[in-house]
Order: sequence, then structure tokens, then C-alpha cells
Amino acid sequence: MKYSAFIITGPTASGKSSFAHDLARKINGTIINCDSVQIYRGIENIAASPFAGREIADNIDGVPYRLFSILPLTEQISVADYLNLAQAEYYAAIAEGRTPIFVGGTGYYINALVNGISPMPDISPENRARAREMVATDIDGARKMLNADFAATDPQRVARALEVLLETGVQLTEFQSRPRVGAVAPSATRVLINPDTALLRERIAVRVPEMLNGGALDEAHAVIKSGWDENRAIGASQLCRYIRGEIDMEQCIENWITKTNQYAKRQRTWFRTQYNPDIIIDHTPTDADVLDIIK
Repeated sequence: MKYSAFIITGPTASGKSSFAHDLARKINGTIINCDSVQIYRGIENIAASPFAGREIADNIDGVPYRLFSILPLTEQISVADYLNLAQAEYYAAIAEGRTPIFVGGTGYYINALVNGISPMPDISPENRARAREMVATDIDGARKMLNADFAATDPQRVARALEVLLETGVQLTEFQSRPRVGAVAPSATRVLINPDTALLRERIAVRVPEMLNGGALDEAHAVIKSGWDENRAIGASQLCRYIRGEIDMEQCIENWITKTNQYAKRQRTWFRTQYNPDIIIDHTPTDADVLDIIK
């Protein structure tokens, strides 16, 4: 069967990256990132990027990799920005005769790929800077300016809503209620890698020390130096707290593992309620699973 594109997702540590790579090798695919942390350069271990422990390049073993490690920690990216980049890579892959394979666990990126996004206004640099300063100074006060139906608490998303309000006088939620545009891969075959919770916990417990030994602590120093919001990545926040002397290394690792398991649980909830997979793999994927899809 000929597939136009794939979206391969699953909770963190589920094995989706390896599965996608093996599939790409067999069907002449291009891997396109849809993880909001792996898009940044300099935190490959913290992000559990395919490029952790290896030189950043445009391919791995001959498989093209796109939108990984492309942004410095000093830059911000919106969902609209990501969608434009993803669209360009999608059509570039097709032009090269390759199958686009989107891989990652960021729900709002996946949602944008499938459903598009609501049209948003251009934001002036002045209002963007003002919104970020307001959030950094008093995030609770900033949230009080937003509609009660704006539920996000992440500083970047609060700043995004605030800059739209400052620019237009209209709440972000009103723009979000408008018809969506720009879906990149609405007909992609959607694969969910979803091993049971016990297995996932085992994999996370093993992976966190490996990430630490791979250079995650050095990356956390870079996060602090850059001013990047450490709370945007599990691992970064714990390591930065360790560097500042707020917790010891044992607490750092324990909290890192706990937060990762909690994140995996939230991801499972999102997949269950907002993702409609065509194929579900309920175990650590194997070569047989790759062959089943190809057949």
C-alpha cells in the first residue's frame, strides 16, 4: 500500500523515534520533527532527541531528518511558525519522492498538522516584548487580563495570548474559535505507539540516568545562560534547580523521573481524547510492526 504521509506519536520513551527511523529506511521516508523541545539546538539529551550523543546533521544512516535542533535557545517559535516550517518540509519530501513521516509527542503540533490553526494577527516586536516582560514580572496578573476560558498556565502560551490582546484588543480565544486553516497532513496515516504503563515506567527509569550521563547537565548550564524557560522541558527544570543548589542530585533524578511519568500520563489522556489513530501498537515496537504497516 502507498501512504501519502505518516504521523507517528506516543508517550515519551515509547520507542516511536526508533520505529519511525526503521520505517523510513524501508519506505524511503523523511523524518520531520513534531516535538516542541527537540526543535531547539543545544539540549539534545534533555529533549531525548535522535541527535543526542551524535553530531547534528541532515540525516542519520541515510535517512533525512528535518526540523531537529534548528533553533537557538534564545529564539521563540509559535505553532504558526512551526506549521509553516512543517509544510515546507512536507512538500520538499514529496518533491524528492520520499514519504513524509512526522514524529513527536507534542499534541498541539500534531493537532495543527491534522486540523490547521485559527488565523492569527501579526504581532509587532514591541507588543511581543511587552507581553513577555509582563509575564516574566507577574504571570498571575497577566492571566487576569485574559478570558476565563483561557486555561493554559505555561508562560510562553500566556505570553502568546497576551501579545494578541495587546496588538488587537481581541482575546486569543476569540481568534481560536474561528475556522482553522493551513492543515499540512490531514490525510496522513496516524500511528500511536502506546506500551503499557509498567513498561513505560521501566524505560523512563533507565533513560533518565542515560540522558544525564550523555551531557544533560552541561545542557542545563546552557539553558540558564541563554535565559530559555527551563520549565518548558522536563529535565531542564530539575537540572537547573540542582545547579542553583536548590536540590541535590538524588532529588533531581527522582523528581525528573516522577515528572516524566506524569507527563506520559497526560500524553496518554490527550491521545485517548484528541487523537484518532489508524494503527495502535500497544507494546515496544519491533521490526514485525514495521513490516505489518508496509504490507
